[in-house]
Amino acid sequence: MSRLFVALLPPPEALAEIAAVIGPIRAEWSQLRWVDPALWHVTVAFLGEVPDEVLPELRVRLARAAGRHSAQTVAFGGAGAFPSASRGRVLWVGLDAGVALTRLAGSVAAGARRAGAVETDRKRFRPHLTLARSRTPSREGDDLRPLVGALGAFGGRRWEVSSVHLVRSHTGATVRYEQVEAYPLAVRD
Repeated sequence: MSRLFVALLPPPEALAEIAAVIGPIRAEWSQLRWVDPALWHVTVAFLGEVPDEVLPELRVRLARAAGRHSAQTVAFGGAGAFPSASRGRVLWVGLDAGVALTRLAGSVAAGARRAGAVETDRKRFRPHLTLARSRTPSREGDDLRPLVGALGAFGGRRWEVSSVHLVRSHTGATVRYEQVEAYPLAVRD
């Protein structure tokens, strides 16, 4: 069994812009557990625990799904929190991607299900990069409205999404991600 997800891996320049913006803010929000920038990604589909015997068919289905969608230009922008800024459990920066990325995410998730990978997260796809999580043990979360407001005007450089990546998650004392394979999107006409 492998804990897997499909993700976009933004270019270092786009991630550096985000790091520069949140760098000065982090110390003021020590009640949050900040995600290591080395782990930053945009989840397209969370697959959860996937049996090893499913991997060959999963690879075929993901390649097929990716190849049906054209490369697209996106940019990070804005910020928010799940479930809400007033009761934030997860702080994120958004991805201005349009409907094409939502369609890609739907195709990837459908292909994974057909391959036998049971997608555990069936929430509506909302492209984002997780920056921090609340340490508050209750379901109440933290009031992140000032932080969301401070990051709300952020707008990053545009970058091209040309592939999706199958990633294995190694959990434990130190979380580590391992790229399993990349699947190119179709070249734009």
